[in-house]
Amino acid sequence: MPASSSSARTLAIALALAGLVAGSVTVAVAGAEYAGPLIDAHSHLSNAGAIDAYVEAMKRHNVTRVVLLGVGGVQKDDAEWIAAAARKYPDRVIAGLPVPDPTSDVAAQRLADDLARRRPRVLGEVHLRQLGRRNIERDPNDAAFGKVLDLAAQYGVPVVVHYELTDTAAAALSRALAAHRKATLVLAHAGEGPPARVEGLLARNPNLMVDLSGMHFLRKPSLASENGPLDPAWKALIEKMPDRFLMGVDVWAPRLLEPAMLDRLFTWTRRVLGELTPEVAARVGHRNAVALFRLE
Repeated sequence: MPASSSSARTLAIALALAGLVAGSVTVAVAGAEYAGPLIDAHSHLSNAGAIDAYVEAMKRHNVTRVVLLGVGGVQKDDAEWIAAAARKYPDRVIAGLPVPDPTSDVAAQRLADDLARRRPRVLGEVHLRQLGRRNIERDPNDAAFGKVLDLAAQYGVPVVVHYELTDTAAAALSRALAAHRKATLVLAHAGEGPPARVEGLLARNPNLMVDLSGMHFLRKPSLASENGPLDPAWKALIEKMPDRFLMGVDVWAPRLLEPAMLDRLFTWTRRVLGELTPEVAARVGHRNAVALFRLE
């Protein structure tokens, strides 16, 4: 074999090996879990004692805080369960104030009393649009809900809303956000997307945040399967607007609060965050929640 051919072959092999090594490093970096502190910005309780198993999981997975919310009026004891959990674990639980009937004529008056007495850091989860089994369809521009938003703005408390998006629904939510610019809304479960629709809402409304709760591998649509990559469209949007997203797990059913399942959910959460750049992962996993819920 001529010397030139031998040299070329040697160079080709060297480049191929270098490429394999580089590829291995890239996969290892992309697959690294986010290792920083984590705040679960959206979860629930299924009964009065469920908080104990959850807190043990928090200790195992470096989850510093959990925001406990009501389940849209479904569970009549939500307020009591959440308050008891906050008393038992004051350094870990951020107690949300449920708003079970946001379009009631008396909703604002009840809320005014509760805000003055309890001084919560967040309201909700308010169910405005949830199709399927519950079939809830409430107008975000309803006058009674507008009073709720005005009170939330007065006290500087964000409102977490369950509001499943269509183009028409997104337009209605955008009108409500524009009419109440001093109020901050958090769109739970990213309104179930898709990313392009959510991006439009965020671009038009600086008073909107998005939580990525309940988009784990047990539900559809999900950000990623249990072991698969983060959806590229969601990844692109989160990295484009890193200060607008929060991470949440959205446990509520008893089976989701079992220790083995909590371990799977938190492992998945850290893996998905690890696919973002370190700066973005820190914002979404922790720092945005610290700022929104005034934890410093």
